[in-house]
Amino acid sequence: MNTPEQNFAALGLSLPPAPKPLGVYKPCLIDGKYLYLSGHGTVKDDGSLIIGRIGDGINQEDGKLAARQVGLAMLATIKANIGSLDKVKRVIKVLGMVNCTPDFEKHPFIINGCSELFAKVWGEDNGIGVRSAVGMGSLPDNIPVEIEALFELV
Repeated sequence: MNTPEQNFAALGLSLPPAPKPLGVYKPCLIDGKYLYLSGHGTVKDDGSLIIGRIGDGINQEDGKLAARQVGLAMLATIKANIGSLDKVKRVIKVLGMVNCTPDFEKHPFIINGCSELFAKVWGEDNGIGVRSAVGMGSLPDNIPVEIEALFELV
């Protein structure tokens, strides 16, 4: 059985820099055995953001990749703050927000980009928690996806 760190390494993906808060909040907070992550955006490896709206310049497949990029930013925050993905026991809840046109209806498909990443890192049993995927009229800096999550620590 591989560890979450080994599972992530096997994916061959890179982590962007852990995002810095752009407002008055903490990127993560530990309360007992729970790790709360604030909403994360589409931070790329060079620190820049994926920008745009799903259904208006960004298609579903690119939207799903944007959600995976948010998941990678969240993993970067976990590693920067607690040192290792191995210290996370499981994903409890994911809230995915999709910046999309009013007629767009495939929000869960988009957020699967992040959920599938977490399932690969922590496995099907521990990497899939409860989830909401909702559409928004806009998101900060016109990013296509923002996601927050709750994890249980080992």
